[in-house]
Parts: sequence; structure tokens; C-alpha cells
Amino acid sequence: MSNYAEIQAQAPAAEPERQYYFIEVCRQKVQEESKRLGRPLTFCVTTFGCQMNARDSEKLAGILEQVGYQPVQEEDADFVIYNTCTVRENANLKVYGHLGLLKHRKKERPQMRIALCGCMMQEPDVIERLKKSYRFVDLIFGTHNIFKFAELLAESLECGGQVIDIWQGTDQIVEDLPIERKYSFKSGVNIMFGCNNFCSYCIVPYVRGRERSRKPEDILKEIRSLAADGVTEIMLLGQNVNSYGKTLEEPLSFAELLRRVEEIEGIRRIRFMTSHPKDLSDELIAVMRDSRKICRHLHLPLQSGSSRILKAMNRRYTKEQYLELAGKIRREIPDISLTTDIIVGFPGETEEDFLETLDVVRQVRYDNAYTFIYSKRTGTPAAVMEDQVPPEITKDRFDRLLALVQESAKSQTARFAGTVQEVLAEEVNDHRPGFLTGRMSNNLLVHFPGDETQIGAYLNVRLEECKGFYYMGKVIE
Repeated sequence: MSNYAEIQAQAPAAEPERQYYFIEVCRQKVQEESKRLGRPLTFCVTTFGCQMNARDSEKLAGILEQVGYQPVQEEDADFVIYNTCTVRENANLKVYGHLGLLKHRKKERPQMRIALCGCMMQEPDVIERLKKSYRFVDLIFGTHNIFKFAELLAESLECGGQVIDIWQGTDQIVEDLPIERKYSFKSGVNIMFGCNNFCSYCIVPYVRGRERSRKPEDILKEIRSLAADGVTEIMLLGQNVNSYGKTLEEPLSFAELLRRVEEIEGIRRIRFMTSHPKDLSDELIAVMRDSRKICRHLHLPLQSGSSRILKAMNRRYTKEQYLELAGKIRREIPDISLTTDIIVGFPGETEEDFLETLDVVRQVRYDNAYTFIYSKRTGTPAAVMEDQVPPEITKDRFDRLLALVQESAKSQTARFAGTVQEVLAEEVNDHRPGFLTGRMSNNLLVHFPGDETQIGAYLNVRLEECKGFYYMGKVIE
């Protein structure tokens, strides 16, 4: 029996105890290597993609710090991890480009380790390419088994060679592992994983799997623990939070989960994303309206204003239904800030379809919109649809949409000018010495004079000058 086989044989079967056992195994190996080199080992986790990836990266960093690695910039790291996104094919190309640079660095530093994880790793053709052309990558795993990182790292450290562990799906949810949060005062909390919507342009259900919700008691326990550790703002995360609870043995609505979260002492702000319009209930609107803690911001992806294109996208709502929902939200919560996602140039989109999208932007009056030019995503139904829109037409439409979005955002943002708002000071402003950057409840950024001692504090700030998408302000004592 090999040494690693003996290590595995002694490991507990239950999770997360099994991973804590492998954390100790890794710690011993890291200590040995550190002693040999005469210095601490270092790491860098680089995140591509969404807030859920960012949360996963915090878990990876937490485990690496537990086993003895110290965080540094990527160019100085002994262990580099890329937590990948695959929503667009350009994201894949970016990762391959980074790997080309790492190959040369690893030749100069043979002790260096490279790991790849995340959504891109769930694509079979990616794995085959990595096996063939990127043998210098030490560890490869996907989205479903990220909780096994310590175990996979132990195998890599003990056995060498390329370790690949990809699951095509799971109903297993393992939390309660070490985590290194980017901010001490705010944190993401996963409430569900996967997606059942299968929008025709989206790869997410194929790489993140089907929807599975965490038990509410586990979510509430985690939030209480975060609150006890000084966290005052949480972001509830899921691919479609509005469908939370449907897979539980005892179903629970997302609105009811929010009610329970609001009762937790120490939590001052509650955010969540992402909401699918087809699942946003009257119950949720009422909970948001009556809440003291839920932030006055809702991200409600539109994608297109044309009912014909929405049907081709498999979004399962019409333009009229979306406008009715947005109107209801604005009536019930007048101070809400609405943001959205819009795709331009989806296959078959005509000028008339595009004008429908502009019409929705004018009617809803978004505070901001994330606009995207459609790009084929191999493996999705939309990639093989006929009537792909020529790039020059798409670019023209994109520019026109962007101009309207900027006009709407500037008008919506300006309505707060001269008011005093509560702002959570988040970080030192990189571009203005002596300034901090904070965020209002409605997610609007504010830059104002301050110092590091105020980070994490809720401050009353007068919004003095609107700059379109953000404000310059001054703290009111």
C-alpha cells in the first residue's frame, strides 16, 4: 500500500471532518517544504466570474492559510489557483492566455504549483485540452467538489503528477470549512447551487448542475456565526434565489427565509442575487417593502424587451409581464433601485425587437444596466440557431443601448443629490488619496474624505455632487 493510500484509509468518511483531516495532512507537507526552502510558502487565488465564484475563492484561500500558505501577489506565489468562469468563450481564452505565462514561470521555479477549478473545468473538451497541452497544471477540479479541495491538495502534494477530479453532478452540500473573507464586515452566503432554467444562451445549468437548496437551519447558523464575528451585511447567493427551497424535504419560500434572516441580531443589511423575473412573488415584494434590513436594490435581469426574443431565449416571461412586475415593485417600494442585464444581438433579433428593448429601458428607468453583446457559447442551443446577427449591426445597437442606459442611470442617480444617506464605508479609494469608497443601501457608490479607521462603519454622508454612476460626498458628524 502506498503512503497516500494509507493516508486515505485513515481518513474519516463523514464530511466536513474528512476535509479537516486532510488539512492536517497538507499542513505537515507544507511545513516540510517550507523548512526545506527556508521560507514560508505563498499562494494567490485569482477569481474569474460571479459572486458565487468569489465566495468559493474565499473558501480556497481559507484552506490554504490553514495549511500554512501565505497570500501574496500572483507573480510571487508558489501556488497559483485560477477559479474559472465559462459564461462566455472569451473567459476560457483568457485563462489559456494566463496559463501560457505560468508555464514559463514554472520552468524557472519547479516547486511552483498550479491549480484550476470552477465552471470552465466542467466542460469535457476543456479537460481533454488540459490533459494534452497543459500537463504542467498540477490540480484540476470543478464546481461540484470544491469542498474536497484539501483532500485533492493532499493527493497532489503526496503523489505528484496531474490530479484531475471532475464530478458531473451532485446533491451533496458541504459547508463549515475554513474561509478567508475579503471583508471583515460583509460576506456572501450561499443559499443554493445550480440552475433549472436552461436559458438558451446560458451554459450555467450544464456546469453548475441542477438546483439544490441548503437547509434553512444551516444558512441561519452560518449567518449567526458571521454576525458574531462582526459581519453586518450579508449577500445571499444563488443562480436564482427566487426559487430557493423548492428542493427541500420541507419546502420553504425565499421570502420566508428572508424573514428569518432579518431576525438575526447584528445583521444590519441584507442583499441577494440573482432574481429571475418569472419566480419573483408578491410575497417577496411584500417582505422587501416591510423590511428594515433588506437593501433598497433589486437586480432583475431583462435580457431582451422583445417577447419573441424572450421566448427564443427560454426566459418564460413576456415584455408585458416584465413591465407589470417592474411597475408593481416600484409602486410597493418607491425608493427601490432597479438594475438589470441586457443582451444585444441575440440570434434572430431584428431592429423592431431591439426597439422593444429600448422601450423597456425607457419605461422601467433603470438605475444601471449591465449590457452585453451576444457571443456564441458552444454547448448551448443558441449557438446553433440560424439568423446570427452580423457584428456591425450588433455593435451599432449596443452603442445606442449604452447611450440610453447611461442617460437613464444618470437621471435616476441624480435624484439623491443634496440628501444625507447612510453609507457603509468599504475600502480606501485607490484613485483619490485621503478618500474612502462606500455603498448606499441602493448599491450606489459614494466617494468621500475619510481614513482607514472608518472602514466597516455606517456613516451619514451628504451627497454633494452626482457623477453619473456615483457621488462625491462628505461625512456629516
